Amino acid sequence: MEFAVRESDLDKQQHVNNVQYVQWVQDIAEAHWEARATPEQKEKHIWVVIKHEISYKKEAFLHDPILMQTYVGDTTNVTSVRHVIIKNKDSGKSLAEAKTTWCLLDAESRKPTKISEEMKKVFEK
Repeated sequence: MEFAVRESDLDKQQHVNNVQYVQWVQDIAEAHWEARATPEQKEKHIWVVIKHEISYKKEAFLHDPILMQTYVGDTTNVTSVRHVIIKNKDSGKSLAEAKTTWCLLDAESRKPTKISEEMKKVFEK
């Protein structure tokens, strides 16, 4: 994903608020799921966050060009770890790196459900 920092992303110090990075991690995860999962998978499953780890590296300021990249790493029976790298697009410098653990739920029962081999392939593309 690519975008520019908006005024609403800033805190009192006039750099991107730490909470905004969490929102961006959520946004790219959702976009990745929406772009890759089948309509049936989206209907039957939902993902919920159970853990966020974010390392803040550098500040970002108004109008800075942002590039976010994501990939899914380790997967267990019902969880997967998503990695997100947030960079300044122009400089290539890392602004933040996130490691977020997600749990797959059955959309109807809202209970954890097994991540099938078919589901794992959604994120291998």
